[in-house]
Amino acid sequence: MNPLIMIPARMAATRLPNKPLADIGGKPMIVRAWEQAMASGFRVAVAAGDPEIVSAVTVAGGEVVLTDPDLPSGSDRILAAAQAVDPDGVHEVVINIQGDMPFASPGLAQACAELLARESACDIATLVAAEADVSDRTNPDVVKAVLALPNGGTSGRALYFTRSTLYGDEPVWRHVGIYGYRREALARFCAAPPSPLEKREKLEQLRALEMGLQIWASVIDEAPLSVDNPADLQAARALAAVQAG
Repeated sequence: MNPLIMIPARMAATRLPNKPLADIGGKPMIVRAWEQAMASGFRVAVAAGDPEIVSAVTVAGGEVVLTDPDLPSGSDRILAAAQAVDPDGVHEVVINIQGDMPFASPGLAQACAELLARESACDIATLVAAEADVSDRTNPDVVKAVLALPNGGTSGRALYFTRSTLYGDEPVWRHVGIYGYRREALARFCAAPPSPLEKREKLEQLRALEMGLQIWASVIDEAPLSVDNPADLQAARALAAVQAG
């Protein structure tokens, strides 16, 4: 399958401006995300929306592509970058690792690739983790995945994703925003307009479901830290300090 990891990143962020270059233990956040992805053994490139990100990744020795800053989403950005670095389609799978996950385990990309290799019906692979706290069930900022998951199973087909409250005694799966796309599925997805459910929930993965694409998810032990606001950044810096000893 020869996966290609793409890390989309742009400077414009409402809650944390210039987020990709935020210093975490002496390194820009985007460089930490790139280093973690490189440990997977797959080819990695950063899909940058700004020259400043290109400079930071280049200095670190990484592969980086400057994309149109006006692209509407990270998915469009990784498609454009994948076409630039691999115009012949040698890489049949494109894995989207978020640039604001500076400590994402290399095993997460590998889990997406393994799911695509195992499930021939799967167009898009993603990840879920058990709720961190019971408050996750009612938190609209926590995206919940509804899966066709057999008892004791570790992967299953996604039926829906929602920000709404989920009820019942069964586990609530917190969606982790890492995706593995078959190349054709990524192109189809980006060519389609935003769907009604996507616009209602503000979740672009619902477009894929409405198109009839199959999304499958593997269960992981714990969701990686995602840096979305100043409090998350402080937590990331504290974690980097602990890792540095």
